[in-house]
Amino acid sequence: MGTLNMLGLAKRIGARFLLTSTSEVYGEPLEQPQKETYWGNVNPIGVRSCYAEEKRKAETLAMDYRRGAGVDVDGLVALMEGDHVGAFNLGNPGEFTMLELAEVVKETIDPSAMIEFKPNTADDPHKRKLDISKAKELLNCEPKISLREGLPRMVSDFRNRILNEDEGKGNRWVQMT
Repeated sequence: MGTLNMLGLAKRIGARFLLTSTSEVYGEPLEQPQKETYWGNVNPIGVRSCYAEEKRKAETLAMDYRRGAGVDVDGLVALMEGDHVGAFNLGNPGEFTMLELAEVVKETIDPSAMIEFKPNTADDPHKRKLDISKAKELLNCEPKISLREGLPRMVSDFRNRILNEDEGKGNRWVQMT
């Protein structure tokens, strides 16, 4: 409903609309890596289906508004400033296991933390690898920072923002009325 409301607003005021989605829309992919034209392999009644199906619904609504009401559906800065419309994979095609991710998070945030092993969530895709060649070609956009380099930067930035906001200095948002 939130997507539908925002699309209606964008239509009324003539604004561009940005929808960010997730690789969940591909489900347990039958092709590796996934291109934007891949339709997916989603279990519509699985444990994770509400999330995946809602993202798929939002993408459908955005494209319907683009076709029928002339509302743009462009992604992030390169898409928002360009003329390209439609789905673009903007993720990182580099693959790593959840254990590798947990180890980097542990190293970055708390080396004394324990990594706990639990059963995987039902219907969680076992492998995700996006094909970002369309974004590279049309937007000149690809990841430039590795997980090992980017995660510490993100954590540092979040810590600075939180500390500055606590001191009343870090509010970067402007409220529109």
